Amino acid sequence: MITALALLLAACGSTGKPPLTGASGGPGAAACPPCPECPAALPAAAAKPDAKPLQAARWSDLPGWRDDDLAAAWAPFLQSCRGLASRAQWPQWKAVCDEARALAVPTAAAARAFFESRLQPWLLTNPDGSTRGLVTGYYEPLLRGARTRGEPYLQPVLGVPPDLLTIDLGSVLPELKNMRLRGRLQGNRVVPYLSRAEIGKRANEGGERVLLYVDDPVELFFLQVQGSGRVQLPDGSKLRLAYADQNGHPYQSIGRVLVDRGEMSLEQASMQSIKQWARANPSRVTELLNANPSYVFFREEAIRGKEGDGPNGALGVPLTAERSIAVDPRHVTLGAPVFLATTQPDSAQPWRRLVMAQDTGGAIRGVVRADLFWGFGAAAGNQAGRMKQQGQMWVLLPAGAAPP
Repeated sequence: MITALALLLAACGSTGKPPLTGASGGPGAAACPPCPECPAALPAAAAKPDAKPLQAARWSDLPGWRDDDLAAAWAPFLQSCRGLASRAQWPQWKAVCDEARALAVPTAAAARAFFESRLQPWLLTNPDGSTRGLVTGYYEPLLRGARTRGEPYLQPVLGVPPDLLTIDLGSVLPELKNMRLRGRLQGNRVVPYLSRAEIGKRANEGGERVLLYVDDPVELFFLQVQGSGRVQLPDGSKLRLAYADQNGHPYQSIGRVLVDRGEMSLEQASMQSIKQWARANPSRVTELLNANPSYVFFREEAIRGKEGDGPNGALGVPLTAERSIAVDPRHVTLGAPVFLATTQPDSAQPWRRLVMAQDTGGAIRGVVRADLFWGFGAAAGNQAGRMKQQGQMWVLLPAGAAPP
């Protein structure tokens, strides 16, 4: 019974933002049709054991490793060290990070020598033995908003409601570590929390905690998809909205909904095409958005540091444009360097770079799976919205932190 519950919760996701993959209707969101020709069960002899998720590799196996400007990855690596070195279960990382912090900012060659002498590459491998997986993108958008409701600022951005319960199941059963159950009390029973449509209705009745108002329901939807963003107020000042919690409902791709309805093809489905559809069908926008019952709540933060600094990811450190990724922490150590070999959005042109696993996401599930953070603003959004590529990943681990 416990195992079945754990599997169910794993399928529904644990914590973190729901990234762009689902919204874009990309391959990761596709459902397999039934196959009436297939046998009900494979013969026992045909069954194969799952491949090990990490396969030992050599530095020469990493395509483009020697071409990357690893000096540009040094600052993001030191950010990762803030999370890695503090974890007692990984003393090997503390030694590596202590040494890295003591060094001056290295050249690309010196950074490469450091990584090669202290770390070892491991090829991430899917259970079926394949080594390629889906690589998508996300970014930090800019919205227009106001503190008070009034044209054109009519869409409420909600904080965490006081009746939302978040139960850490790992505190009850260790095998359910990283699994959380969200709901609300109804009498003395915990029941599922309200859906997107129900939350919207209650917000319109004044029954929600409103942080501020923005001018576009579709942009607000994609703010929830990205997990964080910035809002420019009428006086020109800006603030950051950061992911605070989620209503516990599974994420449903509205891109997939439009594909299933014949409104667009799977190849056409992207954040940009969904926005174009919404502009052409304003009376149907609410109904489409409510097809996704998942809802994200935010908290307000000041924008500190440089204008280009990213929001904090799941590791608790700022994300770096084109150097941070979201991963499935069940398979990739959160904070670890990962060499990502993929292609540019909508292109066969190689994109090969050392990135840091500094974030997670509700739709980021699987061994070879990554969501690349492209940065802030419209240009980053254009890249992120079109990215549905295939790629390979090598995680870099210190000796002793890797499997035998």
